[in-house]
Amino acid sequence: MSNSDILLKFANLLKTSIADKNLVKLSLGNYQGNDKDLKNLYVKLVKIKRVDMLSFNYRYKTRDIFKNLALEEGSGLIINLLSNDFKIATLFTTNKEVIIEHDKKGLIKLRERELNVKLEPKLTHDKEKKRLIKPTANSYLHSLKITDADGNVFKNAQDKYKQINRYIEILSSLIKELPEGTIKNVVDMGSGKGYLTFALYDYLHQQLKLKAKVTGVEFREDLVNLCNDIAKQVNFEQLHFVEGTIEDYKVKEINLLIALHACDMATDDAIFKGINAGAELIVVAPCCHKQVRREIEKHKVKNDVSFLTKYGIFLERQAEMVTDGIRALILEYYGYKTKVFEFISDAHTPKNVLVVGVKKAESPKTKDQSEKKKEILQKIKETKAYFGIDYHHLERLLGL
Repeated sequence: MSNSDILLKFANLLKTSIADKNLVKLSLGNYQGNDKDLKNLYVKLVKIKRVDMLSFNYRYKTRDIFKNLALEEGSGLIINLLSNDFKIATLFTTNKEVIIEHDKKGLIKLRERELNVKLEPKLTHDKEKKRLIKPTANSYLHSLKITDADGNVFKNAQDKYKQINRYIEILSSLIKELPEGTIKNVVDMGSGKGYLTFALYDYLHQQLKLKAKVTGVEFREDLVNLCNDIAKQVNFEQLHFVEGTIEDYKVKEINLLIALHACDMATDDAIFKGINAGAELIVVAPCCHKQVRREIEKHKVKNDVSFLTKYGIFLERQAEMVTDGIRALILEYYGYKTKVFEFISDAHTPKNVLVVGVKKAESPKTKDQSEKKKEILQKIKETKAYFGIDYHHLERLLGL
């Protein structure tokens, strides 16, 4: 057989293994191309958002590069690379090993052998992230229209599913900072359709084995009824949703308070409730920073950043930073270790800022603590004066 005939035979074996979904892996070696740092190439069949694709892992000296290609495009690239750059390849199917190799004379040889032990193809990406919330065996995800009845994530819900997991991942790391057994009462302010509320309940009860009571607060009656019905269907006995605003919610005991994308001053209302309840952990993702922006626009104070804030988009960003910066200072004033960081999910959703307060252990009051509180109040006062802000809503709620 000629070299071209052997390459064609190998190409047909490869395409058949892909079509029959019994391709386990393909490795290409003895690289003779122009990229001096490239060592090997590994290819496998993967399923991405319900579509079969070929995953290429380019193995370099110090790094790996991954690319996912359509089946036909990927198959063509493999044969092209075998014709020119790689001098040996080993194809593993579920029951066969096929080796194609260039010898020193430039002739191509092909060898096949049956495997004694049947291999199983793995259709997930080698670097696929381990999710804390699994799509299977979680019927609430089906009720919330994230998955089908078999636990497959719907194509149009992939981003939402990833975002839920990213939030749970963040919350899990924060919960670990607290003494064991702290989380007994959780309130999700502005819970909406309850995606995160259900997932957090699932994580607390099924993985951490905590018997925490979780309450979702939502002013839209239809969503409250929907979420309560789903909670009953899936036997989440300690999960309840109540109708009302964040402002009107009657604070009882709260250990963990969450408010994601509560609009404008509703975020301040949530933080206020958390501080008053002595919540050990407060996590908010603010939204729509209108109150402070209106203050800045009204007074038009001249300062070092006036040349920026005359532009609407820069004014908006400045208002966001000032609003959340003061919120962080107020949390510190009330004894919280505060973190502010940008959260970008792998779901390609817009950027979010998370403001997190972790309650520090009570300690005897000292002169240093008193001085620090005075310094915080002074910093808030100076910041308001610099930007022409009469008041910050959270500051007013707390009577500072």
